[in-house]
Formats: sequence, C-alpha cells, structure tokens
Amino acid sequence: MTTPDAAIAYFDHAATTPMVPEVAALMAEHLVRLGNPSSLHGSGRAARRVVEESRESIAQHLGARPGDIVFTSGGTEADNIAIKGLYWGRRGVDPRRCRLLAPATEHHAVLDPLAWLTAAEGAEVELIGVDAHGRLQLAELRRRVERDPAEIALVTCMWANNEVGTIAPLPDVVVIAHEHDIPVHSDAVQALGQVPIDFEASALDAMTVTAHKIGGPVGVGALVVRRELDVVPLMHGGGQERDIRSGTVNAPAIAAFATAVELAVARQQVQTARLERLRADLVERVRGVVPDLVVNGDPEPGPEHRLPGIAHLTFPGCQGDSLLMLLDAHGIECSTGSACTAGVPQPSHVLLAMGQDEVTARSSLRFSLGHTSGTADVDELLAVLPAAYERARAAGLTGAGSR
Repeated sequence: MTTPDAAIAYFDHAATTPMVPEVAALMAEHLVRLGNPSSLHGSGRAARRVVEESRESIAQHLGARPGDIVFTSGGTEADNIAIKGLYWGRRGVDPRRCRLLAPATEHHAVLDPLAWLTAAEGAEVELIGVDAHGRLQLAELRRRVERDPAEIALVTCMWANNEVGTIAPLPDVVVIAHEHDIPVHSDAVQALGQVPIDFEASALDAMTVTAHKIGGPVGVGALVVRRELDVVPLMHGGGQERDIRSGTVNAPAIAAFATAVELAVARQQVQTARLERLRADLVERVRGVVPDLVVNGDPEPGPEHRLPGIAHLTFPGCQGDSLLMLLDAHGIECSTGSACTAGVPQPSHVLLAMGQDEVTARSSLRFSLGHTSGTADVDELLAVLPAAYERARAAGLTGAGSR
C-alpha cells in the first residue's frame, strides 16, 4: 500500500490518518445536502435522521447505547467536557469532591484541563506514576483512592498511550474506582480501530473517541457518557446533544464519522495483524542501522499490552528533532514525542514519567502506522535513514562536546 502522495513516506498516523475513500465519498455526498438537524421542516428532519442513524450505528459498533453518544468537534473537546463537566457535576453534589486522579502520561487534552481546574477551580490533581514501559502503577492508584475516596471527583486514564502505545490496565482501574462509586473516564482516541472497544463491557462511565484517527474527517468526535451521570456543559446555547454540547450539529461529518467507525471496527482484526507485521519489520530493519536502538513501551504485542501500529524508538546520541528534520527533508514524515514551547523543544513528559532522563527523552522518534502504510514506506525510510542518522549523531555528539 502507498501513501496518498507517492513522494512522502508517512509515519504519523497517530497524529492523523488519511480519510478512507468510502468515507470521503460519503461526506462529499452529504455536504451538498441542505438541512439543519434542529429544524422542523422536511430538510431539517432529513438531516436529523442522518444524525440519529449515525448515532445508532456508532453506538452499536462501540458497545454503547445511542443515548450515550454526545457528538463533539473532536477528542480535545470531548476530554474537556468529560473532565470539567463531571468534576463540576460531582462537586456540585458534594463540595468535598475536589480531587482528580490521572496517570502522569496522559495526553495534553487531559493534562491541560486538569491544570486549568487546579488554577481556576481549586481542584487537587494527583498524577499517578507509571513503570518503565508506561503502564499505570495500580498499587499507587489504589493507595491514593483509599486515602479518602469521598474527596475524589473523577479518575481519568487513557486506553492507549499516544506516544509509546502502551495499553492501560483499565479493567483494574475501573474496579478500584467503582469500589468507591467513583466514575472513570478514558481517552480512547488512539485505541479505536487498533484494539477491540466495547464501552458497556469496559464498565467505563465516559469515553472519548474521534474520527480523524480512524480514517474519518477532522473536526468531529464524540463523548460516550452514561446518561445517568450529571455532566455540566461547557457551552450554552440551543441545548443540542442532551444540553451537554450546544451548537448546530454537523450532519455531514457525523455521517462520515459513523462510516469510519463501522469500517474501522470491521477491519480491525485484519488491520492489527498487518500492522504488527509491518511494525516488526520496521523495528528489525532500523536496528540493523542502529544496533543500540531502544524500543519504548510495552514489548509484548496484543490488546492488553500495546498498540500494533506505534514504534517509539530512541536513537542514542541523536537529537530527535534534528533526525526528524533530516528525514523530513527526504520525504519521511514521523514525529517526536516532545512538546515545543515558545520554539524551544521540551523532552516528552511520557518518557520522563517512564523514568528516562532528559537527554534520552530528547533522542526519540515515533513512527506510527495506519491503513495506507506498507512495506514501500519502510523501504523509503531505510533508504535515507543511515545517512540521516550519521549526520544527526555527529551533530548530537558535537553539541554534547560543546557544553
């Protein structure tokens, strides 16, 4: 399989993946149709029918009830609604509920709302440690919960880490929290389409998903949240989506989202096996160039351990951002796990939480695979990696010697 642009070998599917052709065609068809789903006339009712049928389809494929699906503009908004809305709802019932627990390796779509609640609302956020593979420390979580469970508003724990691909022990997290009637939210953005997802079977109370990670359009996602929970809205307006997310509902994007979910779930088993083989080939061939290569995350394959399509690699002696730019100059697109603040690269908070030092954390790149990835992409990477690696390593050693 090839990427949409033959000149580019694309290894950043965890950031966003190309739209699946069937999804793009369906969305184009709906974009020219008239109708606001909130209108009562014929065009409005037709648009409403598209939204509700899509809601039913997504619910069916995620193991949820249609009434649990709240459409949003994407994963970040869904995470914000879950964390802030559940915090406000729970604390409104009991002012003691001011604590929020989360792994230290969460995506910034979770960490930043938690930080905002700390600064603006006086919340007490406690970040739980992880092991060297990025797996949540359950004993620490239990200790923190049992210290005073009446003070906890919410536990949030991502299903699969977006940088290293490690799967969280969610069943255990849910058991620990539910022993004390504490709701659990999970950001499942990376997991959908990569591992089996069943909201009801997971016993989660809320779950975030989005379309553009599974071959759907950018700008649409959903918060799957049990109707029994009190979720305070972030925005107020027309009262759409259970009054949790007001605003005109994007029927064309939602129809495309539903098709993307259907296809991702139907193809997940075959896709997982294919990506696992491709990842193994990539890692083995890169190790042939970089003998001291380090592979980050859980080393075991499978839906209880790690995602099949993420290879997070440390190149000792290199600056990850330097290697990334050298590869990019030759049409190889991947990512660093690090953040960039005011133009200054920062080490990945995920790798730091896993116990790596700052130098090691800055020496890593993420190669994430998806539905357009193929052996030809790996071939293109290996054609340019040896020279790029040597240049990046030389630059890294020179920089280290000058300090």
